[in-house]
Amino acid sequence: MKVLVTGANGFIGKNLCLHLLEQEHEVLKYDLDTQVPLSELVEACDFVMHLAGVNRPQKEEEFTSGNADLTKELLTLLKESNRKIPILLSSSIQAERDNPYGISKRQAEEYVKEYGRETGAPIYIYRLENAFGKWCKPNYNSVIATFCHNIARDLPIEIHDENTEITFVYIDDIVKEFISCLTKEGSFEILHVTPTYKVSLGTLASLLKSFKESRNTLELPYLEDGFEKKLYSTYLSYLPEDQFSYPLNSHVDMRGSFTEFIRSKDRGQVSVNIQHPGIIKGNHYHHTKNEKFLVVAGQGIIRFRKLGEETIIEYPVSCEKLEVIDIPVGYTHDIINTGATDMVTIMWANEEFDAENPDTYYEEV
Repeated sequence: MKVLVTGANGFIGKNLCLHLLEQEHEVLKYDLDTQVPLSELVEACDFVMHLAGVNRPQKEEEFTSGNADLTKELLTLLKESNRKIPILLSSSIQAERDNPYGISKRQAEEYVKEYGRETGAPIYIYRLENAFGKWCKPNYNSVIATFCHNIARDLPIEIHDENTEITFVYIDDIVKEFISCLTKEGSFEILHVTPTYKVSLGTLASLLKSFKESRNTLELPYLEDGFEKKLYSTYLSYLPEDQFSYPLNSHVDMRGSFTEFIRSKDRGQVSVNIQHPGIIKGNHYHHTKNEKFLVVAGQGIIRFRKLGEETIIEYPVSCEKLEVIDIPVGYTHDIINTGATDMVTIMWANEEFDAENPDTYYEEV
């Protein structure tokens, strides 16, 4: 399908155009710097997603020209095409308010409704909450974009009232909903994208600061929370391009090294163990802590002995055959590098390491 996207270079437009292309739609882009006349793009399209608008003008009258008047011009061209071209209007919850911006968006909505009544073309009017996600412009009109940008760069953020709550909607949810209209039948005058998330400014700032600090704590965000998961993805997109990497603290001795990689209060801990040839590590057991070992370089043997018994169980391990070895509780165990090169093992434990309660007891296999 040939989809005309106005405001294609904006935050929502960039994301929408990318998703449309991924789904093999032909995208016709219109923005301030577009050289092709809008009339030609209208003649060529099958569907219009009208995102273009003004929300931070230098002069108040630009609200009318950039929102209501532009929409009226577009609809006039659609009617002149003598085709019932569906149109989706990206409006705002501000349309419910009597400020200059809200009035201009409400007028644009009325023009679209009138177009639908006159032509019988399907119309879809979405009143969006505060959108967030990758590529949103910081220090403009998005508190999340501004906070992400500033916190990632150790710049101050300004909060007048930490208890102020704002309702947010995520860019991928917006795009998914918009694209679904390509296959909808009928008209829908006032629509809303879900899910939405109501979050206080204090909570928002705290989460973003915890994401920055996670490079030191190694703590993952709580990914079962939809907002926190989407916010973390958004935060990472605002990292300075020379700061994508960060060092880890390795515990190095004559045997090799042990390095914690990530931690999670509800998903345990992942570490990387490097072991020199001939070295044995382990010789301990756990009561509740359980682990999984995966050798990704080199070769060795993982040995087990059930406490109180003499039988030793051996599991050969090698990067030639990626195989996860479960480390059950109640078995003392060790791991031996039997190769000629360093052996690298990815180790997962079901709990974060707690020096006060390590649940690790020495006993040779």
